[in-house]
Amino acid sequence: MAKKFVILNGSPRANGNTKALIQAFMKGAEAAGNETICFDLQKMNIHGCLGCTKGGKNPDSPCVQKDDMEKIYPAYQAADAVVLASPMYYWGISGQLKCAFDRLFAVAEIDPHYENPKKDCVLLMAAEGDTESNFAPVKAFYEGLVSHLGWNNSGIVYAGGNMETGDIYNHPEQLEQAEQLGLSI
Repeated sequence: MAKKFVILNGSPRANGNTKALIQAFMKGAEAAGNETICFDLQKMNIHGCLGCTKGGKNPDSPCVQKDDMEKIYPAYQAADAVVLASPMYYWGISGQLKCAFDRLFAVAEIDPHYENPKKDCVLLMAAEGDTESNFAPVKAFYEGLVSHLGWNNSGIVYAGGNMETGDIYNHPEQLEQAEQLGLSI
Protein backbone atom coordinates (compact mmCIF):
# COMPACT_ATOMS: atom_id res chain seq x y z
CA MET A 1 0.00 0.00 0.00
CA ALA A 2 1.33 3.42 -0.95
CA LYS A 3 2.56 5.65 1.85
CA LYS A 4 2.82 9.41 2.19
CA PHE A 5 6.22 10.71 3.28
CA VAL A 6 6.84 14.18 4.66
CA ILE A 7 10.52 15.09 4.53
CA LEU A 8 11.89 17.80 6.80
CA ASN A 9 15.16 19.01 5.31
CA GLY A 10 17.19 20.68 8.04
CA SER A 11 20.14 21.59 5.83
CA PRO A 12 20.90 25.25 5.13
CA ARG A 13 22.58 24.26 1.85
CA ALA A 14 20.12 24.28 -1.04
CA ASN A 15 22.02 21.60 -2.95
CA GLY A 16 24.22 20.06 -0.30
CA ASN A 17 24.98 16.52 0.74
CA THR A 18 21.79 16.21 2.78
CA LYS A 19 19.70 17.27 -0.21
CA ALA A 20 21.43 14.60 -2.31
CA LEU A 21 20.46 11.97 0.29
CA ILE A 22 16.88 13.26 0.20
CA GLN A 23 16.73 13.11 -3.58
CA ALA A 24 18.05 9.54 -3.57
CA PHE A 25 15.54 8.53 -0.89
CA MET A 26 12.68 10.20 -2.81
CA LYS A 27 13.71 8.41 -5.99
CA GLY A 28 13.39 5.06 -4.25
CA ALA A 29 10.19 5.93 -2.38
CA GLU A 30 8.47 7.23 -5.50
CA ALA A 31 9.63 4.21 -7.55
CA ALA A 32 7.85 2.07 -4.95
CA GLY A 33 4.63 4.03 -5.59
CA ASN A 34 4.78 6.29 -2.54
CA GLU A 35 4.09 10.03 -2.35
CA THR A 36 6.75 12.40 -1.06
CA ILE A 37 6.82 16.05 -0.13
CA CYS A 38 9.97 17.81 1.01
CA PHE A 39 10.10 20.99 3.05
CA ASP A 40 13.39 22.89 2.84
CA LEU A 41 13.24 24.44 6.30
CA GLN A 42 16.03 26.96 5.68
CA LYS A 43 13.86 28.68 3.08
CA MET A 44 10.84 28.87 5.39
CA ASN A 45 9.81 31.39 8.02
CA ILE A 46 9.53 29.20 11.11
CA HIS A 47 9.76 30.61 14.61
CA GLY A 48 10.89 28.69 17.67
CA CYS A 49 8.35 27.05 19.96
CA LEU A 50 7.06 29.40 22.66
CA GLY A 51 6.36 26.58 25.10
CA CYS A 52 2.96 28.16 25.70
CA THR A 53 0.99 24.87 25.55
CA LYS A 54 -1.89 26.77 23.96
CA GLY A 55 -1.91 24.83 20.70
CA GLY A 56 -4.26 22.14 19.52
CA LYS A 57 -7.45 24.18 19.63
CA ASN A 58 -7.86 24.14 15.85
CA PRO A 59 -6.81 20.91 14.08
CA ASP A 60 -6.43 22.82 10.79
CA SER A 61 -4.10 25.39 12.38
CA PRO A 62 -2.83 23.79 15.60
CA CYS A 63 -0.22 26.34 16.73
CA VAL A 64 -0.92 29.82 18.06
CA GLN A 65 1.97 31.12 15.97
CA LYS A 66 1.09 31.71 12.34
CA ASP A 67 4.11 31.20 10.13
CA ASP A 68 5.25 28.69 7.53
CA MET A 69 4.53 25.75 9.83
CA GLU A 70 1.00 26.18 8.47
CA LYS A 71 2.34 24.58 5.26
CA ILE A 72 3.86 21.65 7.14
CA TYR A 73 1.02 20.78 9.54
CA PRO A 74 -1.45 19.36 6.98
CA ALA A 75 1.26 17.32 5.24
CA TYR A 76 2.53 16.03 8.59
CA GLN A 77 -0.95 15.09 9.76
CA ALA A 78 -1.68 13.21 6.51
CA ALA A 79 1.74 11.51 6.37
CA ASP A 80 2.37 7.88 7.18
CA ALA A 81 6.07 8.54 7.62
CA VAL A 82 8.35 11.40 8.58
CA VAL A 83 11.88 11.69 7.20
CA LEU A 84 14.24 13.73 9.35
CA ALA A 85 17.10 14.90 7.14
CA SER A 86 19.99 16.93 8.50
CA PRO A 87 23.67 17.54 8.37
CA MET A 88 25.39 16.79 11.66
CA TYR A 89 25.94 19.97 13.66
CA TYR A 90 27.88 19.53 16.89
CA TRP A 91 26.90 15.85 17.09
CA GLY A 92 23.20 16.59 16.69
CA ILE A 93 20.59 17.65 14.18
CA SER A 94 20.59 21.17 12.76
CA GLY A 95 18.79 24.00 14.51
CA GLN A 96 16.45 24.36 11.53
CA LEU A 97 15.22 20.79 11.94
CA LYS A 98 15.00 20.97 15.73
CA CYS A 99 13.02 24.21 15.55
CA ALA A 100 10.45 22.80 13.12
CA PHE A 101 10.20 19.48 14.93
CA ASP A 102 9.58 21.20 18.28
CA ARG A 103 6.65 23.00 16.69
CA LEU A 104 4.99 19.68 15.80
CA PHE A 105 4.02 19.46 19.48
CA ALA A 106 1.02 21.64 18.61
CA VAL A 107 -0.38 18.63 16.71
CA ALA A 108 0.00 16.47 19.83
CA GLU A 109 -1.95 19.12 21.73
CA ILE A 110 -5.00 18.30 19.59
CA ASP A 111 -5.29 15.04 21.52
CA PRO A 112 -6.52 15.42 25.13
CA HIS A 113 -3.71 13.09 26.28
CA TYR A 114 -1.04 14.80 24.16
CA GLU A 115 -0.64 11.69 22.03
CA ASN A 116 1.43 12.22 18.93
CA PRO A 117 0.05 10.74 15.73
CA LYS A 118 1.74 7.38 15.11
CA LYS A 119 4.24 7.49 12.24
CA ASP A 120 7.07 5.60 10.67
CA CYS A 121 10.30 7.56 10.83
CA VAL A 122 13.56 7.70 8.88
CA LEU A 123 16.78 9.57 9.62
CA LEU A 124 19.06 10.75 6.82
CA MET A 125 22.26 12.40 8.03
CA ALA A 126 25.36 13.69 6.27
CA ALA A 127 28.45 14.35 8.36
CA GLU A 128 32.15 15.00 8.16
CA GLY A 129 33.05 12.23 10.61
CA ASP A 130 32.44 8.65 9.62
CA THR A 131 32.96 6.59 12.75
CA GLU A 132 30.41 4.84 14.91
CA SER A 133 31.40 7.03 17.88
CA ASN A 134 30.84 10.15 15.75
CA PHE A 135 27.22 9.16 15.12
CA ALA A 136 26.57 7.82 18.67
CA PRO A 137 25.03 11.05 20.07
CA VAL A 138 22.68 11.38 17.08
CA LYS A 139 21.78 7.70 17.30
CA ALA A 140 20.89 8.10 21.00
CA PHE A 141 18.79 11.21 20.29
CA TYR A 142 16.96 9.63 17.35
CA GLU A 143 16.27 6.32 19.09
CA GLY A 144 15.03 8.15 22.19
CA LEU A 145 12.81 10.39 20.09
CA VAL A 146 11.10 7.61 18.16
CA SER A 147 10.75 5.53 21.32
CA HIS A 148 9.08 8.32 23.30
CA LEU A 149 6.80 9.22 20.39
CA GLY A 150 5.83 5.58 19.89
CA TRP A 151 7.00 5.76 16.29
CA ASN A 152 8.49 2.98 14.19
CA ASN A 153 12.13 3.44 13.20
CA SER A 154 12.04 2.52 9.51
CA GLY A 155 15.73 3.09 8.89
CA ILE A 156 18.77 5.31 9.14
CA VAL A 157 21.38 6.39 6.64
CA TYR A 158 24.53 7.80 8.22
CA ALA A 159 26.59 9.32 5.41
CA GLY A 160 30.00 10.13 6.86
CA GLY A 161 33.05 11.58 5.15
CA ASN A 162 31.10 14.46 3.62
CA MET A 163 32.15 17.98 4.56
CA GLU A 164 32.10 20.11 1.45
CA THR A 165 29.08 20.47 -0.82
CA GLY A 166 29.14 17.61 -3.31
CA ASP A 167 31.46 15.33 -1.31
CA ILE A 168 28.68 12.73 -1.15
CA TYR A 169 29.05 12.08 -4.87
CA ASN A 170 32.43 10.53 -3.98
CA HIS A 171 30.44 7.99 -1.91
CA PRO A 172 27.83 6.60 -4.32
CA GLU A 173 27.14 3.73 -1.92
CA GLN A 174 25.62 6.24 0.52
CA LEU A 175 23.21 7.54 -2.11
CA GLU A 176 22.38 3.96 -3.10
CA GLN A 177 21.67 3.14 0.55
CA ALA A 178 19.25 6.10 0.77
CA GLU A 179 17.54 5.08 -2.47
CA GLN A 180 17.20 1.47 -1.36
CA LEU A 181 15.75 2.58 1.98
CA GLY A 182 13.13 4.65 0.16
CA LEU A 183 12.35 1.70 -2.10
CA SER A 184 12.02 -0.73 0.82
CA ILE A 185 9.48 1.13 2.95
